[in-house]
This record gives sequence, structure tokens and C-alpha cells, in this order.
Amino acid sequence: MKSKRYFNTTGFCMPERHYMVDPLRNQKIIFDLIEKTQYFTIHAPRQTGKTTLLHELAHRLNKEGNYISVVFSVESAGYRSITEEIANKKIINSLYSSSGQYLNKKNCPIPPEKYTKDLTLENYLIDWAISQTKPIVLLLDEIDSLYDDVLVSVLRQLRNGFQIRPKRFPSTVALVGLRDVREYKLKVRPSEASLGSGSPFNIKAKSILLGTWTKEEITELYNQHTKDTGQVFTKEVINRIYELTGGQPWLVNAIANEIVVEILNEDYTKKITLAHAEEAKENLIKRRDTHLDSLLDKLKEPRVKNIVSAIINGDSLVYDNFNDDLLYVMDLGIIRKEKYDIIFSNEIYREIIPRVLNFSMQENIREEGMTSCYINPDGKLDMDKLLKAFQKF
Repeated sequence: MKSKRYFNTTGFCMPERHYMVDPLRNQKIIFDLIEKTQYFTIHAPRQTGKTTLLHELAHRLNKEGNYISVVFSVESAGYRSITEEIANKKIINSLYSSSGQYLNKKNCPIPPEKYTKDLTLENYLIDWAISQTKPIVLLLDEIDSLYDDVLVSVLRQLRNGFQIRPKRFPSTVALVGLRDVREYKLKVRPSEASLGSGSPFNIKAKSILLGTWTKEEITELYNQHTKDTGQVFTKEVINRIYELTGGQPWLVNAIANEIVVEILNEDYTKKITLAHAEEAKENLIKRRDTHLDSLLDKLKEPRVKNIVSAIINGDSLVYDNFNDDLLYVMDLGIIRKEKYDIIFSNEIYREIIPRVLNFSMQENIREEGMTSCYINPDGKLDMDKLLKAFQKF
């Protein structure tokens, strides 16, 4: 019998369709900040559960009935050539269209085409807040997709409203993206006027980094599959998957999905082994799914490449809270701090990143015939020749 639920590797998770760990299980801090009418940021690498957390949070707040909450994305305004006026319209349209997924009609803002005042995000949010009896919790996703004047404009409008909350502006705004708020400054072109001490970047009370899963949380996730199907992920298999993934949520789901669906063809009578975990790892690396491709795309950025190259080369990297490049690459989930060392976040990243960075060098070696004298006709390495050449070198 086919399982009703499955391991999700695309989009946000839904409890009725997917195996999932409650994204709000360790997030008392978020509810405390909402209660205190604070603005805060949530940041985490791609595909670590940000969107799932936001949807669960909005639905829970609306269900409990003390707040009105909406998740919406500003990504439609995330390109450099856009004007502030057009960006405002796109962002407001996104907010309005998303509000219908979370709220009944009387709690939604008015349609933008019926708005008679100057259509700015600030004005629109003021009038929406005034029309409601409950405080509004606004969860604003993909904030770091915005550039230059538009980014500054949006944050300044939110800062202006911060002074008149909660009666005349959303009580709480969460800015959500890949990076912490300190990174927003780096996206504003140098020619911009100084943002100063009263800058819009100072509205946040707290920055929350979503972490990876623990071994216990992976066990909880996989036990849901066992409960549905009877197929067991043993302790040793879970330990190995934890080593491979470092608890990165997408990788944890992708490895399990690869084993259950692709390798075992959803035959729940078959035993899951360590060999299956290794095969799944190799399949993911060879296939370079969207998650790994987006990760590797980041290696084109000089500040990322410099950090990962240093790790590969064995250079000493010390954790420094003032090293923006280091913190940026950590925020992307590529590296992590372990005691006194900076290392790749998991075994899969540790394997695939050097492969990609060294690919051109490996190809050049092949083309120049540098390896041919060490290779036997059967394709195997001639260790004797190789060692003698090394001694000579």
C-alpha cells in the first residue's frame, strides 16, 4: 500500500501531505517578540524550512485569534532596473493577493485598484491597520531580493510605521531572507547617501538564524515514515545520514526520498541499509538537484570562493565575528564553526564543492596528457610509476 505522505523536496511542507518536523517547536522567541510588538529578522540558507515556518506561524496566529497574520513575498520587485513607484505597486499587489490565502474578506486589505491615496506601502499598511480591530503580524519574505533605492525605500517605510504601531501600523514585521540584516547594507550601491544612525536597518530587535536539524529531529522525521509504512530507518543508517547531511533539512529529506522512492521503488518490505544511504548520496551529487546547483552557483561569488578555497587549501581560518565574508558564507549554510575550526557544513558539501572548483584543473591535466604515463591500459593506476615520479619531483 502506498504511503499517503512522503518526504518533500520541493516547496514548503504541509502536514497532511509530507513528513515534517514542527517548524515552531523551538521558536518561543518568535512568539515573545510578537507579544512585545517587536520587529525582527529571520534568516537561513535556501531550503532549510523558512517558508514552511512562516506559513505555519501565520496559520497558527490566525487560528488562535489574537492577531491577523499574512506571509507575502517581495521578490516580484527584486531587480535592479525597477523604480520605487513600480516596486511599491508590485509589493502591494503581492501582499493583497497573498492575504486571501490566510484571512477572510473582512480582514484583508482593500484591493489596490480601489485605493484612492498615494499608493505607497506605508500608506497602504497604515489604512489596513486602522481598519482592523486586531494587531497585524506581517511576515515579509525574500526581503534580500530587493536592491538599492527600492530596498532602502521599503525599509524606511517600515521604520516610519514602526513609530505608530500597533494601532496605526502592523504590530510586528518579520523580515525574512537568506541573509542577516547586516548584509542588506552591502546590497546598497556605494553611491547612496550615508544611511546614518537613524537608518532603516536599525528597526530589528532580534535576528533569528534557523538552524539545522539534530539527530533526534531526523529520527522523529523518519519515524513518521516508519509509522505510516512499517519501513525502518535504523539507528546506524540515521547516524550515517546525519554525517552526510549535517542535519540540513533539504538533504535529510532528499536522501530519504532517494532511498525510499528511487532506489527501493516504494517497496516497504525491503530493509534500508547503509549501502542505500551511500548510493543515495552519490545519486544526489551526480544529479546535482536544484539545491546543490543553487549552492554551487554561490561559488561564483569571489567572497564565497575565497573562503571555501582557503578551507580546501588547508589555510587556517579563525572564526571572526567582524569578518563579513566569513559570516556571509556561514549564513548561506556552506560552512560552520566546529570548536576552533571553520569546516564545510556536511560531508556532501565537502565532497561536491572541491569537485566543482577543481573541475577545470582536472580537465587541463587530462588534456595535457600529464596523467597518461601513470595509467595502465586497463585504466588502473600504476602506483610504482606514480611513486617514482613523486620521488623525482
